[in-house]
Amino acid sequence: PFTLPNETAVRLTVYNMAGEKIAVLTDSAYPAGKHEVAWNAGKLSSGVYFYRLEAGAFTETKKMMLLK
Repeated sequence: PFTLPNETAVRLTVYNMAGEKIAVLTDSAYPAGKHEVAWNAGKLSSGVYFYRLEAGAFTETKKMMLLK
């Protein structure tokens, strides 16, 4: 989940350990408030992935673990 203080364009991208782009989960404008984006990773193997959240001037990259 992520919270926006005002309406802004949001881009959420998933990368593998090699830095290859796996998926763009969203790339659109969101209103102010709390939001959540679902990711169907059914075709991917278990492992470590990174997600990058870009919202206006804010950018954050974090690691996540996919377990099946």
